[in-house]
Amino acid sequence: MSLKRLIIICTLPSFLVGCAELSGSQPPAPLYGGGQPKSQKPAVGQQKKARSPRAATKEIVKTQPLKDFSAIKSEPLAPVALPPQETPLAPTPTEPATIEALEPSSPPTPPPPPELTPFEPIEPTVQLSPVVGALVSAANQNTKAGDLDSAAAAIERAIRIEPRNATLFYKLALLRLQQSKPRLAEDLAKKSALLASTDNTLKKHCWLLITHAREIQQDFDGAKEAKAKADSF
Repeated sequence: MSLKRLIIICTLPSFLVGCAELSGSQPPAPLYGGGQPKSQKPAVGQQKKARSPRAATKEIVKTQPLKDFSAIKSEPLAPVALPPQETPLAPTPTEPATIEALEPSSPPTPPPPPELTPFEPIEPTVQLSPVVGALVSAANQNTKAGDLDSAAAAIERAIRIEPRNATLFYKLALLRLQQSKPRLAEDLAKKSALLASTDNTLKKHCWLLITHAREIQQDFDGAKEAKAKADSF
């Protein structure tokens, strides 16, 4: 029995301390009964926390009245001197446009081309072989009929038979000139002038044909040279 009493006595203080801590941390139970319930006092720590926002709300905000703007005086602006304006010039009277001035100017007319040197072909009288003579006669008939292609073909056949006959080259040059082939006619006339070694009359007419062919090609400087060459025979 004495041992049990000793144990109880030793454990009783610690038990009492634990009960005291529980009673301090927990709020007391509300009392129910007649009348309104009594307000419970908060703990010490809670009171300090609750007072802090109230203290903030008790700060006094000072306000100042606005200044009176009626006391501000407005000063008038000084007048700005404008530069002197120039007097506009009086418009000069313009003359009425004439009909000739309104009409578009026509382009200048080109100068007329120089006149061509008169050219008259000759009919050389040279003894020909019967075959070549027949071909030349056929070419003359085709030329009169206006069939220049057939006439040129007949003379070309005759040249293949007698390739060094200056008269045949001259006749073919005349046909090419009638076919509006002045460049080819010029080359054939030069060939004829080279082959006509001693026939100055044929040479002269060959260079006259060259003069006429160059004038058709608008080579007037070359035509003057050819005319001077023809006058030398």
